[in-house]
This record gives sequence, structure tokens and C-alpha cells, in this order.
Amino acid sequence: MPTVPRTLVRMSLRLSTVILPYRRWNEGGRSAWVRAEQLGFHTAYTYDHLSWRSFRDGPWFGAVPTLTAAAAATERLRLGTLVTSPNFRHPVTLAKELISLDDISGGRVTLGIGAGGTGFDATALGQEPWTPRERADRLAEFVPLLDRLLTEDAVTYEGRFYSAHEARNIPGCVQRPRLPFAVAATGPRGLRLAARHGQAWVTTGDPKLYENGTPEQSVEALRGQLAKLSEACGPVGRDVAELDKILLTGFTPDRGRPLESLDAFVDFAGRHQELGFTEIVVHWPIPDSDFAADEKVFERIAMDALAQLT
Repeated sequence: MPTVPRTLVRMSLRLSTVILPYRRWNEGGRSAWVRAEQLGFHTAYTYDHLSWRSFRDGPWFGAVPTLTAAAAATERLRLGTLVTSPNFRHPVTLAKELISLDDISGGRVTLGIGAGGTGFDATALGQEPWTPRERADRLAEFVPLLDRLLTEDAVTYEGRFYSAHEARNIPGCVQRPRLPFAVAATGPRGLRLAARHGQAWVTTGDPKLYENGTPEQSVEALRGQLAKLSEACGPVGRDVAELDKILLTGFTPDRGRPLESLDAFVDFAGRHQELGFTEIVVHWPIPDSDFAADEKVFERIAMDALAQLT
């Protein structure tokens, strides 16, 4: 049988959404998560920030309490963060919160995790801004320790940035051996973390192309990132096919154009599906923001797009 070139293989694709926590729970917050389940989204994520960009001077609620409430309001929808970072998290306390959330949700939680960025809430605890290298150093210690905390009953550890002394996490996660990690990374160290500890890999594309790049350049940049992920998997004995590949949209040169119509989204998703992405994540529409979109078109995409991509 002839081999089909990988670029022509249609991988199965999932469609997920991000619901930003800017609305009070009883004033539209709850209804969005319930509607996400009704529309058939695979996962509904939220940002794990204390504040974010243009929303910085308005209402913004915590990720873990929001996801806990969403777990109680839904039954099938997976839930997660895109993404949690060491900027204001500690592995010991985060592990306890995640185990509790995984239990309340009945094993429906995915942890998106990355090195974090600068600005917004990166210095909210009073620390000096970390350089890219410092953020990578912290993530390289944070992820393996969190992995242990979620899989072992008791952990003692003394590191450069984080410590744990007989930290107990019984009974552990509902999902075994632990809830899945979706590691956001594009650099070599982060990609190695994704290869070693991740069940999924997350990207937003190449930020250098956001302002002046083209969709074609973005596709090529993503192809390069996927190739580097594959290279990172080899030394740790992972098959890159084992990892889900998640594209968080809204940060490529296409910006909001894929949500302008069903056909536009199918074209966008199909091109990225052929690259090897297994999950496309779109932002829930927010009027008068970078994530503004026609809600009727958004709902039609949620209900009908995947049928045209199989």
C-alpha cells in the first residue's frame, strides 16, 4: 500500500473555546459555560490571570473558582486553563486546587501550563520582571515538581525556586496517573518539557508575525514549530503522534477573520488540521474587544464546522 504524505492526512479534529472570566457568574458567566456544553465544544478553557490587557481595568474573576463553578454547572464538557504559569502560582498549592477541581468535575480537567509573559499581572506579587531565561528556568522546575505532586501521595523537594516538605495529596487525581498537561511552548526548553511531561502541546503561532505577517507565513511558522516538537520527542522516547496539538486562535495574522463565516472557519481549520493540529480553540465572542464576533456565526461554527472537516 502506498504511503500517504503526512501533509495530506486529515487528522481527527476537536473544536474548543475560551471563556474569559470577565462577567459575574449570575450575570452571564454561568450561561456561557452551559451554552458551551450545549453547542458541543470539546473543552471550555479560561485564562489563568489576575488581569489581562484591555480587560485590566474591568471585572475579572479567578480561574480555579470559575472552573469549579463551571464543573458544577456542566456534565460532559471538559474544562481547563490556557494557561497557568509560575508568575503567581506555586506547585504545592496549585496541586491541591487541581486535585480538588478534578474531583469536583469527575475527571474533566486539563491543565494548560506555560512560562507566562511580561506585563499585565506578571509582577502582581511585587517581584521584579523575570527575563525570558528566568521564566524558562522556573517553568523547567515547576512542571516536573507539579507532575510529582499530582501523582505521589507525599512529596519532599528542595529546588532553586520551589520547595515542598511532606506535601500530601491524597487521594490524587480522578484521572490517572494524573490530569493531563497541555504545555504551551515554542522554545527548545519548553518543547522538551512538552515532550517529557505533556499530553498536549499548545501554541498561539509566531508572535513576530501578528502585526505584519501573512496567513501563509503563519502556516509555515507553525509547520516549523511542529517539526521542532517532533525533534524534542525523540530523545525522551516519545512519539510526537501521542501528543495532542492545540492551536489557540486570535493571535495569528488571521486574527478574527476565521470567525467571520462558517466557510472562512472551515478553510482556516482545514489548513491547520492538515499541518497536524488536533484541536482548534476559539474565543467566546466579547463585544467591543479584540474577540468581538457575531454570536450567531460563532454558534453555527460550533455546531456545523467539524462535519465539514471529517
